Amino acid sequence: KALAYILTLGAQGIPEAAKGAVLNANYLREQLRGSYDIAYGDGPCMHEFVLTLHDLKKQTGVSAMDVAKALIDHGIHPPTMYFPLIVEEALMFEPTETESRETLDEAAAVLRDIRAQADADPEALHTAPHTTPIGRPDEVKAARHPVLRYMPPEGKV
Repeated sequence: KALAYILTLGAQGIPEAAKGAVLNANYLREQLRGSYDIAYGDGPCMHEFVLTLHDLKKQTGVSAMDVAKALIDHGIHPPTMYFPLIVEEALMFEPTETESRETLDEAAAVLRDIRAQADADPEALHTAPHTTPIGRPDEVKAARHPVLRYMPPEGKV
């Protein structure tokens, strides 16, 4: 897939795609500044940026996991969580070059709404997602007793 993408873009398209990714990351980061703490927030970023929710968790009890799960309720795939390891309560965003300004604005608005909810009703975020067929799994149980193969109920093949 990567080779097909590179061949499709061509020699001139690759730098343009990279510029788009950098622009989108910087745009989204600035939209979130003031609502969230930005790790390493001085100067422009490249194609990604990291938020630290350390202070948010200290103030409200809402973790990076809670915010990521709440994004699912809004139809947004969660960003990379808890990476890099040196940033407490990290969320790493890597908006691609194909994201439109409207999509980035929508994501920023959702993240600001989640931040407001964290301040007003943090308990609701601890149980997110609420709109999916299954809620939040017990991650400790899943890690200790993984189900590696789905077994349909008896008579339901």
